Amino acid sequence: MTGTSTASSPQHLWLRSADPAGRRTGTSVLEVPAVLAEVSAHRRLRGPYTAAGNLLLEIVPDALSRCPDSVARHDVEILSISPELRAIVPAGRETLTSLAVPAERTRFYSRLRTLRIAHGLTEFLIDYLKALGDGPRTLVVHDLHHGDPTDRELIAVLLRRMDPEMLTLVVTTGTAQVSEPDTPVAAPLSQALEVHCRRLDHEAEPATPSRAPGRLFVEEDGTSDDPRVLAAYRSLPPEERAMLHDTRRQVLELRGEPSLALGAIAWHAEHGSDPSGAGRKALTHALNHCMDLGFYHAVVDYGIRGRALTAFADAPDAWWVFSTKMTTSYAALGVPEQALPIYAEARAASDSPSIHMQAAYATAMLYTRHLDEDHRDHVLARGWINQAIALARLHGEPKERAMQTAFNRNGLALIEVHDRRPLEALKLLDESMALLDETLDPGEQGLHRSVLRYNRAQVYNAVGRYEEALADYGAVIELDPNYAEYWFDRGAIRRKADQLDLALADFEQAIKLSPPFPEAYYNRAEVRAALGDLAGAVADYGYVLELEPKFTDAYVNRASLLWDLGDQAGAWRDVGTGLQVEPEHTQLLCLKGQLYAEEGDFQAAGLVLSAALASDPANAQAWALRGGLAYQQGELAQALEDLEEARRHSADPGIAFNLAVARHDSGHLPEALELLDEVVEETGDGDARLRRAQLLIALGRGADARPDLQACVEAGRDSELGLEPGLSTEAAALLATLTEH
Repeated sequence: MTGTSTASSPQHLWLRSADPAGRRTGTSVLEVPAVLAEVSAHRRLRGPYTAAGNLLLEIVPDALSRCPDSVARHDVEILSISPELRAIVPAGRETLTSLAVPAERTRFYSRLRTLRIAHGLTEFLIDYLKALGDGPRTLVVHDLHHGDPTDRELIAVLLRRMDPEMLTLVVTTGTAQVSEPDTPVAAPLSQALEVHCRRLDHEAEPATPSRAPGRLFVEEDGTSDDPRVLAAYRSLPPEERAMLHDTRRQVLELRGEPSLALGAIAWHAEHGSDPSGAGRKALTHALNHCMDLGFYHAVVDYGIRGRALTAFADAPDAWWVFSTKMTTSYAALGVPEQALPIYAEARAASDSPSIHMQAAYATAMLYTRHLDEDHRDHVLARGWINQAIALARLHGEPKERAMQTAFNRNGLALIEVHDRRPLEALKLLDESMALLDETLDPGEQGLHRSVLRYNRAQVYNAVGRYEEALADYGAVIELDPNYAEYWFDRGAIRRKADQLDLALADFEQAIKLSPPFPEAYYNRAEVRAALGDLAGAVADYGYVLELEPKFTDAYVNRASLLWDLGDQAGAWRDVGTGLQVEPEHTQLLCLKGQLYAEEGDFQAAGLVLSAALASDPANAQAWALRGGLAYQQGELAQALEDLEEARRHSADPGIAFNLAVARHDSGHLPEALELLDEVVEETGDGDARLRRAQLLIALGRGADARPDLQACVEAGRDSELGLEPGLSTEAAALLATLTEH
């Protein structure tokens, strides 16, 4: 066995072998800690999360006694991965989305949900290993090159986050290069294998199949990549192959394990004696299940396979189910252009008003939301959505007519938002909600009604009507209290409204209700910092970077806090690491310049700030910092030039104040006074008032300076206003001088 290494020990292991039996014999001779579990990732067994599901089936029953709190905390991840465990793991965080019947399902998960699940399962495994408390363990995952993208993403996360001294991962694949899906990937497996594993190449003589190889391929659920076994299977008479598949499917169905229906059962039904009957039914079940859970790569796979078994002329409803869920998945996966030809095909094949309505709505959403900026077209989107609305209004059943009309007008509202017509969007949403209230019974279409109100809250937020937005968020939270995004979004509004304690509570509830996602911890960190809990904020930013090491804004904010806490080395480390991730990140470069300036290295600070401006010439912060640096060094002309440029790019009152000071010191007194008037009017800032008073006195307008000086003196008596005592004293002295004269 030969090996290559890209990191120091201890490491995870990646064993490659062309022979499937060799992959197993190769892992059996490795010197690794005791094996926690040995599982296959081959998607033909259980579809998405085959490896993860097999692992959970082995450890969760034990975890319920060793760490029940962790099981409860990660119930969403566990039950999404392994539906078999619903018999023993209570679902404590159901939402209207997870409970909706298919006819009422109008909201689908983000494609990043599987990444959140991967992080949650990682933390559950850490909890379980600590509860075992008997030293390091090993997890062996075979055939990952045949794994569904959910398992591949999970293993990529585990390889990065799991300490090999706690759990060594041994991953096996074939010898071909590990490929990635043709869609954006949040955690690339190929990269994780190269960075975090020691690669071992195992050469072994192919084992002779112990049973008739053609039958063996079926009995092993099509998981063998031994070419002899596959060739023998293909040489079987078609009737015999179909019979073998039927028999194996019946055996698996008797086991009563739901996840098998996502893999082996569907595959055998598809290749058995009734592909257009039992096969289509099995693939439809798998497709619907994975659509509801956000396993979109699997939905595309089932859709392709289902369409291959289904002619539109023979089964138009089934053909449309496979087609429309594929297209929705393409949009969710970030490749919406692949959906357009399928919608065109549907319109050409069908005269069904329902299919045309759904295709028109979905095409509108592609053009207003999903396609890249260069290909979005809100006019074209409006045309398609109006067609959908027109078809909805022709429906003969009143409740369905109301529901479909409201649903499609909700789509039009989204187009109006994207077309910068928020008031029109609000009008549409109000009308849609009123239509449903008038037509439906109170308990009907609860999910869609909550989505309409949620969308209205988002528009209210966008136009600055925060009180109304908060009222709508409160209403949808009451309807659907376990939906984490509602709490997250309400927390963001409360933060903007300076309701920091309430915002903190909302972010904490969002964290409690969802598998881990970095944005919730990032926002909580910002609120904690604003409330003075700097250590808590630093911890949250650290966890953000544990979840997503490329979250550069977290490096910026944590570095600033570490500097304030006296950890200069930590601040420099974060700036350096962040710039490795994104070398031209302007905020990181600005912060690096500030750190140099704090240490007195003005030359280095100036070079870094100039680099920031080379990266982003319109960045006001960089211009302002470089101007402030020049001012500190007495380079008044350069300071004035840079601060004027900063002012051109930003109306920030802090920049205006600094420019006013530079103008004053350069002798441009009227221009300085004009800026200070703006700052005082906008902020009432004490420093600006005092500076304006000084300027007015210099201009011979002492009487006009009195109100500012008196305000500063009064502010100095009120500690809550935060005016520095020295400024108040200076104001009082100037006021006394004016009185004497």
